[in-house]
Amino acid sequence: MLEIKNVSKSFGDKKVLDNFTISMNLGEILAVVGPSGGGKTTLLRCISGLEEMDTGDILIEGEKVDPQRPQEEKNRIGVVFQEFNLFPHLSVMDNLILAPVLVSEKSKAAAKTEAQTILNNLGLGDKAGNYPFQLSGGQKQRVAIARALLMKPRVLCYDEPTSALDPALRDSVAENILLLKEENVTQIIVTHDHEFAKKVADQIIEVSPIK
Repeated sequence: MLEIKNVSKSFGDKKVLDNFTISMNLGEILAVVGPSGGGKTTLLRCISGLEEMDTGDILIEGEKVDPQRPQEEKNRIGVVFQEFNLFPHLSVMDNLILAPVLVSEKSKAAAKTEAQTILNNLGLGDKAGNYPFQLSGGQKQRVAIARALLMKPRVLCYDEPTSALDPALRDSVAENILLLKEENVTQIIVTHDHEFAKKVADQIIEVSPIK
């Protein structure tokens, strides 16, 4: 079980999250929806360690996780950014293997083998040598997912995964997310897209700005 308990976060005098609490079974998909300013992205950034929580705990199978510290593989939390954050001067393959080699100290050969397998599974098997500028928005999205998956996260968070994508690409992203569910990856999706949330999520939570 993944438990997010009493997470609060303020920026100056502005409280963005106030004792946010949710629990979900491992392998489930949670969608957090709502208007801008409701704290969706801040919640995701707290869960993934990009922002420090003022208060709160995150537990995976009862074990407390500090997202801001290096995590053991069994409790690793990954994130797929809205802007993808791919390095433009690196090929798709080099973007993918950078973290496994530098952070997980995996050999380049092993990292490339795993990366190619994931690219094949995501329909990008022929794109390993391409550069980000040669990819469509949907392809960049899938490369960002592949990069996160190479770190073998227990929990994978997405920031607006369907923004600026046409309907066909939205469906492709939905299919990828549901395939990861079959592999028991727990997923948290921050989105404005209610229809997309209904298509993929086991739980949907609506948030709104704190007054």
